[in-house]
Amino acid sequence: MKTVPVYRWRLAPDGLATRRQLRAAGLRPGGQEVVAQLERPRRRRGPLVAYLYRIDLALPVRPMTPGCWAALAKAAAARRRCPVCRTDAGYVIPSSRGMCNACAVAPQLAA
Repeated sequence: MKTVPVYRWRLAPDGLATRRQLRAAGLRPGGQEVVAQLERPRRRRGPLVAYLYRIDLALPVRPMTPGCWAALAKAAAARRRCPVCRTDAGYVIPSSRGMCNACAVAPQLAA
């Protein structure tokens, strides 16, 4: 296994970026290998690690197709639909409750 250089937090050389930094610039790693890593020390646990990629080898982000947009809209709509009353709640149903606010409060009002 190839070892990669390790840099302290905020001390990476120019020309390298994390996935999030690439995404903010409209880029993606594009299949390239990790060239280095950042480590941010923490007090009670192991360090936080962020992998770095070369910016000059990064590729542009692929544009969303109409099919992808439709699938994303359908998934978002499914997260808003209450499984109890089958209506669109207008917000994402919390997984902790598993139902919309109206269905969660209804048994309390009936008592």
